[in-house]
Amino acid sequence: MAAEISTVADDEVVVHDGTTVRRYEGLAPGTEHTLDGETVRTLPRPAGALLCRVATVNDTHFGETLCGLVEGTDIGPVLRVDPADPYPEMMNAAAAGEIAAIDPAVVLAKGDLTTDGTAAEWARFEAVYGATFGERLHLVRGNHDAMAGLDHGTGAPFTVDVPGARLAVLDTVVAFSDRGRLSTEQVEWLDDTARDAGADGVPLLVFGHHHAWNPEATIRPDDYFGINPDDTDRLVDVVARRPAIRGYFAGHTHRNRVRRFAATGEVPFVEVACVKDYPGTWAEYRIHEGGILQVHRRISSPAALAWSERCRAMYDGGYADYALGSLDDRCFALPSSR
Repeated sequence: MAAEISTVADDEVVVHDGTTVRRYEGLAPGTEHTLDGETVRTLPRPAGALLCRVATVNDTHFGETLCGLVEGTDIGPVLRVDPADPYPEMMNAAAAGEIAAIDPAVVLAKGDLTTDGTAAEWARFEAVYGATFGERLHLVRGNHDAMAGLDHGTGAPFTVDVPGARLAVLDTVVAFSDRGRLSTEQVEWLDDTARDAGADGVPLLVFGHHHAWNPEATIRPDDYFGINPDDTDRLVDVVARRPAIRGYFAGHTHRNRVRRFAATGEVPFVEVACVKDYPGTWAEYRIHEGGILQVHRRISSPAALAWSERCRAMYDGGYADYALGSLDDRCFALPSSR
C-alpha cells in the first residue's frame, strides 16, 4: 500500500503509510514542499490572527458491531469484532483525545452518533464526548439517531458564536428513514440567520447531517438519500442570496467530498468522512481574522490505524478510494469573501 498524504494545513503535512505516521510541522504556508518523495503545497494562511479552532465529528455510530454490512446484498467483507471490545468505543475515544489536544472553542457532532438511537447508545456517546468537552459540545441528530423515537439531538436549528465566525446547525432528519429534508421553517430561519450574520460582519458556516442533492443534475429522485431535490433547491437559493454563508458541511455519506455549484460559486458543499472506520476522520476548522481553513484529520492512535486499515477492504475493495476522497476534498480554504 502506497503512502498517503492525509492532511495538509498551512503549517503541517501528515503522511500515513499503513499504520506508520510521519508528521512534518513548522512548514511555510502556501509553499511547495517535497516530502516522502511527493511534492505538496501547504495551504495559504489566511490574513490576521488565528482566533480559534472548531472541531467536528459525524457518524460515530456508538453501538455498531458489524462494519461494512449492506442489507439485501452479499457484498463484503463484513467485519465483525468482539462486542466486549467494540470499535466505535475505541475510535471515538481516540478522536476525542486528539480533538482535546487542539483545545477547540466548540466541538460539533453532526449526526449518526448512535446506531439505533437507544438510550444506552446515547449514554455511551455522552460518556466519551460530553465528559471530555462539557459545554463546548453541541450536537444534532442523524437518521440513525431517530430510529428509537427518542428526542436526543432534536434542538436544531440553532446558532453557536465562536471568535471570528458563527455556526448555524440544521436538523435534516426524516424520522425512521435514511432520507433528508429541510422544512420551510428551517430554510426561512437560515435565511434570516444569514442576513443577520452579514449585518454583523461575521462569516456563517452551516452544518447538518445530510448532504445536498446536486441541483445541476437532470434527474430528481423522490427517494434521494440526502436532502431531497426540492429542499436542496431552497437551500442553494439561500446560499446564493446570502454572501455571509461560506460553506455547508454534512456527514451521512461516510466519505470526504466537496462539490461546488454554478449558482453558489466557490462556496463548498462538503461531506466529511466517518469516525468509526476508514479513514477514521474528524475535521478541524482554523478560524483566522481573514479566513477559514478546513483541515482533515485521520485518527492516528495505533489501535485506530490498525482498525481503519482493515476497513479498506470493505465493499469489494472499493471503500478506501470512495471514503478518503482527494486531498482537495479534505483540506482547503473557504472563500474569504463573496
